[in-house]
Amino acid sequence: MGVKTAVLHSRLKGISMLDAITITLPTRNEARNIPVFLASLPPAVPLIVVDASTDATPELVQQIRPYHTTLIRQPANVTLARQIGADLAHTPWLLFTDADVTFAPDYFDQAPALLRGDVVYGPKRSRGEFQSYYRWFSRGQQFMHRLGIPAASGSNLLVRRSAFQAVGGFDLTLNCNEDSELAWRLRRCGYAAHFAPELVVYEHDHRRLRQGRLRKTAHSLARGALLYANLMPARWRGRDWGYWSQREVDATAVAPQDR
Repeated sequence: MGVKTAVLHSRLKGISMLDAITITLPTRNEARNIPVFLASLPPAVPLIVVDASTDATPELVQQIRPYHTTLIRQPANVTLARQIGADLAHTPWLLFTDADVTFAPDYFDQAPALLRGDVVYGPKRSRGEFQSYYRWFSRGQQFMHRLGIPAASGSNLLVRRSAFQAVGGFDLTLNCNEDSELAWRLRRCGYAAHFAPELVVYEHDHRRLRQGRLRKTAHSLARGALLYANLMPARWRGRDWGYWSQREVDATAVAPQDR
């Protein structure tokens, strides 16, 4: 750890999460997920929600978390929504996440001491279904990190705002895998990345895995490999290869009492 990083790390230990981190959240028809997500946040940590919903998601955000929350209604895809949220933030760190996870109870207690370097990312696990899958996924993240490749997920990704701005933010041509691409680009530009196994989020919406673990894994590996090797054809960058379409179909099928 260099002198500059050590000094900043020491300062972060002494400041509140209110001063250190802004949470940025893209939402689209997350009424079934947003209450439990919001319940896992400390009340005073700034939250920016960029919403493209046609369900009750924005109303629920306003009802459940009326304070320290900025709600932007914007019909944007996930990449642009993350970018809009990041552009509105003023804290030293940005925390990118998704509405289908919850934060571990000690996440925000531990985070200030782990904010070092420029990119910090943690694992995603499950308290219910597919626990084994998420354990192996976390091991894969650790393995890739040892190889010098940050295997970051947009569900649990902390980025220093100055570094984010220096590389131009997200690649807005992407409709998915924008989180991984950002982490790789930051690393290639010389910014330090750290895997923090202590910073855990829990997945509680398993619709994609129910469609098939092999399908989801193959999708991530194939697109990730093409992006990392810079072999993704320009005409494919804006396509999601079915990543979002089935989830949106499933969302419309949720029973009224679950909305």
